[in-house]
Amino acid sequence: MASRSLFDRAATLNRGCTTTTADGQPCGSPALRGERFCNMHHPDHADEVAEARRLGGLRRRKEATLASVYDLGEPGTIEGATRLIHIAALESLSLQNSVPRNRTLIAAASASVRVIETTELEARIAALESAVGLDAKRQQRDEPAFPESEP
Repeated sequence: MASRSLFDRAATLNRGCTTTTADGQPCGSPALRGERFCNMHHPDHADEVAEARRLGGLRRRKEATLASVYDLGEPGTIEGATRLIHIAALESLSLQNSVPRNRTLIAAASASVRVIETTELEARIAALESAVGLDAKRQQRDEPAFPESEP
């Protein structure tokens, strides 16, 4: 087996896509092996890229529609998580009784308990932080946290 020359190896190194974006910046994606363009900018893949963009747009529209219909709210919040669990439980209740349905309902109940615990812990932490904040204000005014009673 003959070893490849340094020139041959350098020619096959992936230098990245040679296309520039609309704002004049380089694409930044890796080029396809042995090509000058990435998958998104390669002329031979234009139909595939167009279909992928179309499907991505459909998914985003479907996502927005479902979020609106189910009034999901923000998924990273306690309220959003609670709403999602509620919807999953209601949808599962409408299914025919089965072992998977029951497992889903148990999982929803378990998730609800975790949300309740998290909400309670959040309230307790807020109360503790508030108490610590009051203590810090007392120290700024040189007031003792526990005033000594006079004998």
